Amino acid sequence: MTEIRWVQVTQDALESAKLEQAVRDTGAGAIVTFNGEVRDHDHGRTVTALHYEGHPTAEQVLREVAEQIAAAHDVIALAIAHRVGPVAIGEAAFVVSVSAAHRGEAFAACAAAVDLTKEKLPVWKHQWFADGTDEWVNFA
Repeated sequence: MTEIRWVQVTQDALESAKLEQAVRDTGAGAIVTFNGEVRDHDHGRTVTALHYEGHPTAEQVLREVAEQIAAAHDVIALAIAHRVGPVAIGEAAFVVSVSAAHRGEAFAACAAAVDLTKEKLPVWKHQWFADGTDEWVNFA
């Protein structure tokens, strides 16, 4: 049974080491962590600033994602966090950490958590470019 040890939507900086520590377990032979970091470009344009807007239900949706991953994968522990507000170039906007007895399941669960979060989480990215333009990403 997977233990969900960390679910957070926050304006605070994300530290992957803290999420990794949260999923550590003596039964784990593997810990896999994904850091989604803000890059300085998008589709050939230079990104100068980025801001994430989250729906008030975002943390509950993230918890539901964690529960779905926990139910579908044979992992020991799961930690998942996403930023809202301004996030600087080079900072983590999204972190997932998973521990499991074996690497295959840890990799599979981590990848599934990333994909499901991108699909379901009501958080939208507003980015500004060096040419003075801006755009919303994943905004319906």
